[in-house]
Amino acid sequence: MLGTVSELDLRLIRVFLAVVEAGGISAAQTALNTTQPTISAQLATLEARLGFRLCERGRAGFSVTPKGSQFLDAARRLMAATEGFRIEVQHINRKITGNINIGLLGQIDPVVNKKIALAIARLRSHHEGLYFHFTEVSSSFLEEKLINGHLDLAIGYFWRRLPNLDYISLFKEAQIAYCGPTHPLFEKVGALNIEDVREHDWVWPSHPLPEMPVPTSLERLTALTDSMDGAALLILSGQHLGFLPQFYGAKHEALGQLHPLNPELLRYEVVFHAAVRHSTRQHEVVSNFLTELVDIFGAKSVSA
Repeated sequence: MLGTVSELDLRLIRVFLAVVEAGGISAAQTALNTTQPTISAQLATLEARLGFRLCERGRAGFSVTPKGSQFLDAARRLMAATEGFRIEVQHINRKITGNINIGLLGQIDPVVNKKIALAIARLRSHHEGLYFHFTEVSSSFLEEKLINGHLDLAIGYFWRRLPNLDYISLFKEAQIAYCGPTHPLFEKVGALNIEDVREHDWVWPSHPLPEMPVPTSLERLTALTDSMDGAALLILSGQHLGFLPQFYGAKHEALGQLHPLNPELLRYEVVFHAAVRHSTRQHEVVSNFLTELVDIFGAKSVSA
């Protein structure tokens, strides 16, 4: 039985909480960034310190024991009290130090970037000692880094919903189908329909986009890229048609390099979200940043 609670005990308790939140040892490997044998050994060490079994794990599956359930409630209260103590101490001088790791997709609409920058400015005005770390990767990697704990918050397009993340909708981005000046359809742009573009090659993203209309057969999707610049190059080559964010395509359109096929018909919208882990959302800095984003973007919906 624990007489005193050491830093090691706190680390082991956090491992137990992560395993419970993930629903098992195997599922917790990603969140804890370690192996199944290591997690099992850490749980065994904690159980030895406590003097009772916390959970059943094995071929029959994972389940918390009755004593483990009681301990789970106590552990959550302990973690909340520890976090509350940390915040209270930091508020003594009204300045929070530390880091916030934010993930972004590259090349977001400048109008949107200005709003995100305003949220950052507001957050920094309240937490002067805060250091910001930014990472630019694709949406799938943003989610992976969130789950691994490498990011505290990410802003991007997320086509799926992972159970241990919260998603808060922020803004929509219009995607328009374009072609280059050497493409056979360039002289007819502006009023083309699905039948007109069906027999031409397209560049396509490698990840699913449920909102995206499929204007041709799979055989005509002859290039895959998640790079905005890569897609633009393929379209500029005159060999492919493809969708680009409207703000991005507009720059090339102004130079006479690209033109929308039919901006009313061949278009779609995607919703960008702020994504956070359930556990991270309660941290004061992350919570405050979310509050600023929601206020600035007028966001309303929260989905898990």
